[in-house]
Amino acid sequence: MKILIPLDGSSNADRAVDYVISNIAALKQPPQLLLLNVQWKVATGNVKLFISQETINDYYREQGMAALQQGRAKLDAAKLPYEYHISIGTPAEGIAQYVSEHHVDQVVMSRHGQGGLQAILLGSVVSKVLHLVDCPVLLVK
Repeated sequence: MKILIPLDGSSNADRAVDYVISNIAALKQPPQLLLLNVQWKVATGNVKLFISQETINDYYREQGMAALQQGRAKLDAAKLPYEYHISIGTPAEGIAQYVSEHHVDQVVMSRHGQGGLQAILLGSVVSKVLHLVDCPVLLVK
């Protein structure tokens, strides 16, 4: 079973990792744990005229690793194996694409991420994920 845990660096998102760790014993066999961070694409338009692609890629990598840090630390402490990936795009579409490409069996995510004004303006990532993926989505409070 492949379980995807999308992380945005918020403490709310890390609760999904806590949930998986505390409930993993209930599964018949250990799942394959997949962590994903989707970085908003910031390099659009003429930005690439002033900033090199290498610098942009370094920025995505640094931000993504920072967002995954807490979740990775928790899984390391629990001695659970996992894979992680950083993608670029819009979060809901990035999650859906990852689910499709990696044949994910379940998504475990927090109801609230960084949110705030961004959630109001762009819509809830959770709402979009629920509509875009074909596998079960478990929402953690």
